[in-house]
Amino acid sequence: MKVWKLVAGILSIIFFCIVTLQSCTVGVANALSENGENTGTLGFGLAFFMLIGAIISIVVHKSEKNGGNIALIVIFGLAVVCGLAGSGSNYGDLIIWTMWCAVNVLLAIISIFINKKKSKATVPYTDTKVVYPEDEETAKPAEDEKQQ
Repeated sequence: MKVWKLVAGILSIIFFCIVTLQSCTVGVANALSENGENTGTLGFGLAFFMLIGAIISIVVHKSEKNGGNIALIVIFGLAVVCGLAGSGSNYGDLIIWTMWCAVNVLLAIISIFINKKKSKATVPYTDTKVVYPEDEETAKPAEDEKQQ
């Protein structure tokens, strides 16, 4: 899953550039045609969340903890909401970018379950007490004082 996070982050940055240009074009077309749609604005929202998700994905790609995965679920989930809300008549590609964000959400959820399975398998139970050398040195004078 480490490779997936890195690749998804890089691809999401590239897709951010494409979505931003498309959203700008659609926004101008909406303004010129005065049709009342806001698909260009919601496309910018999707692009913004996609960029944030890409940065998080690249930063946490080596992490074994689930905090980064939860952040990816939230951020890409917000991108999915923007994409579904803005899937209007004049921005047909927005649903494609929404599906890309949905795939990232799904893979982050899968990564959480894989990390849970790994953590259960790699944590052995030990009932031994570890004695450090400093503890032995401080314990010996106390025993000597009791004998006198």
